[in-house]
Amino acid sequence: MRKRSHQFLLVGMLAGMVAGALAGWFMGTEAVTWFGWMGEFFLRCLKMLIVPLILFSMITGVASLGDVRRLGRPGMTTIAYYLSTTALAVLLGIILVNLIQPGVSYERPELTAEEQAKVERLEQERGEKSFAESLQDMALTLVTPNLIEAMAAGNNLPLIVFAIIFGAILTTLGEPGLRATRVIETLNDATIKFIRLVILLAPLGIFGLVAAKLGATGGGAAFWGKIKQVGTYALTVIIGLVIHGVIVLPLVLRLLTRRNPLRYGGHMARALTTAFSTGSSAATLPVTMENVEMGAGVSKRSSRFVLPLGATVNMDGTALYEAVAVIFIAQSYGIALTPVQMFIVFLTATLAAIGAAAIPEAGLVTMVLVLTSVGLPVEGIGLILAVDWFLDRCRTTVNVWGDAVGAAVVDRLGFKGLPPAPGPPRA
Repeated sequence: MRKRSHQFLLVGMLAGMVAGALAGWFMGTEAVTWFGWMGEFFLRCLKMLIVPLILFSMITGVASLGDVRRLGRPGMTTIAYYLSTTALAVLLGIILVNLIQPGVSYERPELTAEEQAKVERLEQERGEKSFAESLQDMALTLVTPNLIEAMAAGNNLPLIVFAIIFGAILTTLGEPGLRATRVIETLNDATIKFIRLVILLAPLGIFGLVAAKLGATGGGAAFWGKIKQVGTYALTVIIGLVIHGVIVLPLVLRLLTRRNPLRYGGHMARALTTAFSTGSSAATLPVTMENVEMGAGVSKRSSRFVLPLGATVNMDGTALYEAVAVIFIAQSYGIALTPVQMFIVFLTATLAAIGAAAIPEAGLVTMVLVLTSVGLPVEGIGLILAVDWFLDRCRTTVNVWGDAVGAAVVDRLGFKGLPPAPGPPRA
């Protein structure tokens, strides 16, 4: 019965996406007025659950190891997976953009006042900082003097660090720690049930999100005109995302876990649909966790440890996109990057993707770091703003898919053979 209800919900989400695209295409800006609130309501409901979900799931995930010393193998496996797949995505993007060269024949248009204002805002957010200073800032984001303020600003890394350390400390407290862990597990179970209620709103929420976003561009005709302007660039990004999402990650899944990628992807369909419609890995996290645990059968201790961390730092799609975008901007300005500069793009795009917040269009902020690292004009970001909202959804979908594959990989390689954590029997 549950499987059938999940299928109906998936059909409803896909129908909402199609109907939203049609509404936004033909109604234009009126779609924002009529349907935007529906998408915003759904998005706020999902975001409302991010903090309790990360806090409770990561604490229980770490505490489920039983002994804090067992964190070593799962932790190292997780880090190795994140770094290697992100690096592969960046390398793929660099190869494709140099083969296709979408910026060579591109004629740069004059930026509109709105695009110029957005570029200036992004530049102010990043500031005039060197590469070393930017790395220092990324390190400092791991901790905060005010945890609540950081969460309100969308910076969940300090929360993750707190949850990991707190969960590890609970494993050292003996019986009192086990009782506290059981309470937190109950709170996590209640949060998961809350998520299932919110997901029932997904068809209408996705309809509103897609309709409003497409309508905000001026409707179908206006969006198509913008796509044609930077069509080769957009196509290069999409080809890279497809190769990484359909070939690279499924190969990793098959080789390292022996799972069937098609079946595993089918279990993740609702999460991937939500990722595309919201453009936010963090907002999709509740759905991703439910699909990975309930659908794909990945253990809870792997899911609750890997996925909250992945939603914040594992951004394969964003890393690939940033590499393509930066080199496209260089090509459009007629600037030939040296092999050393290409390596700097590779390195900074990888690090910038890790430092990007799990929110819509966060990659634009970190792209300033990549551009300045090789001396490219920041105003070049204005060339890609017209289609960034659409590509943002594409890369977020790959980000979430990468997180889901990572949960399966760590479950097999990191947690296999580890005994379950001791705990008091349930009443």
